[in-house]
Amino acid sequence: MVFGALGIVVLAALWELYKWLGPEDGVKVGSTLILPRTSDMAMPHVWDMISRFGEPVTGSPTSPSVSSVVIDACVFTLKIAAAGWAMGLVVGLVLALLMARFLIAESAVLPWVVLSQTVPLVAIAPLVRRWGTALEFGSFEWSNEYSVAVIAAYLAFFPVAVGALRGLKSPDRTHLDLLHTYGVGWWRGLRTLRLPASVPYLLPALRLAAASAVIGTVVAEVSIGLRGGIGRLIIEYAQSAGSDPAKAWAPIFGAVAVGLVAAGAVALIGRLLHPYRRGELA
Repeated sequence: MVFGALGIVVLAALWELYKWLGPEDGVKVGSTLILPRTSDMAMPHVWDMISRFGEPVTGSPTSPSVSSVVIDACVFTLKIAAAGWAMGLVVGLVLALLMARFLIAESAVLPWVVLSQTVPLVAIAPLVRRWGTALEFGSFEWSNEYSVAVIAAYLAFFPVAVGALRGLKSPDRTHLDLLHTYGVGWWRGLRTLRLPASVPYLLPALRLAAASAVIGTVVAEVSIGLRGGIGRLIIEYAQSAGSDPAKAWAPIFGAVAVGLVAAGAVALIGRLLHPYRRGELA
């Protein structure tokens, strides 16, 4: 999370450097614009974008500040992303255990796991919403939040399944043969050898899953039209970019903050699993 914040500082410095040195009409090759324009409308100063957080959303005296609206939207999105990440974690681990236990399951399931990620997210989000609203379980009512969480889980389960499978199959053959010699069953070997050995592979997968869950949540909020989240706020504030360009960047910063919080949460999990992280992959 610290390095992520440092990266944002470097990016802000590069932004201002290009705004200072770059041409106002941008850099073109022929008639193709390859670098953006540096006008205040296209690239507002970083300090203008930051100061906009303390100002009201509109000119109304009762209007809340931009910062409060963005923070509320970030919390809303983060909750849904966390739910999607948790669902993706469970589904990914179950699939990884199934594929690690049965070779035929790996041959049958793994290609479909990979193929699932080739479906465009914007195409399946409205379908998930439609299918969800058709479900009936007594008094239970499917809401748009559930649809967005399912989309987030859809993106999050893939890295978990692949990373956990690789980790579960990572122990040396000599260690597996030793357990077999002592008559240790597969499930006990899973608990004592395979799961601890999978941690260096699983943690990077969890980080990628957290980032995927945030991306899936933001995109699904836009596709489904769910209000209250940072994705919808990006669309709403972008409509006023012509008259208030600094305001349009506020929810984008909020989306970055949500990603950093998600990465920080996974880093805390890594701290708890520190004894098993020897030899972790870079």
